[in-house]
Amino acid sequence: MPALIPPTVDVHASYLRAMAEHIAEGRGEPGDGSNVGQYIRQFGAGWAERPEFERFVGSLRAQELEDTPRPATFVPTTSLWWVDGDEYLGRLGIRHRLAPGRMGERNGHIGYDVRPSARRKGHASAMLGASLPIAATLGLSSVLITCDETNDASRRTIERNGGVLHDKLDEKLRYWLPTG
Repeated sequence: MPALIPPTVDVHASYLRAMAEHIAEGRGEPGDGSNVGQYIRQFGAGWAERPEFERFVGSLRAQELEDTPRPATFVPTTSLWWVDGDEYLGRLGIRHRLAPGRMGERNGHIGYDVRPSARRKGHASAMLGASLPIAATLGLSSVLITCDETNDASRRTIERNGGVLHDKLDEKLRYWLPTG
């Protein structure tokens, strides 16, 4: 049964296979501003080696802490991985507050990715649902979640979890979801 867990080195091999799937679909290219794209560019060259993967996992876990150094436009974020046994299926990040300015308005509190081979199996909806009580423990009574207007799968995921369309900002649909 899949579950959201903190990033762990225990799924190293599966994580690398998942990232290879993402790379095959074009993730990690310079214009890819997604979390997965950023991880691939920043850590991908070395994370096949266990010490580098351990450093990557440690860096993700450190982002939860308020005093961890980060760019001014980033906020503390709890990273969670959707894992079934030792099989990595996806990732989800909960920002503890909205990032300043337009970035926060466009990105919201929660972002998620499902590895390509695990898509269309209900994982995104399940992990988003599982993340809402965790967001509540972080003091968030409701969360803003955004998706591209053309991303029907993500829109359905958000709506299945109780998301109410708030508005559209540029190409982003913006939804509010209660966490309790």
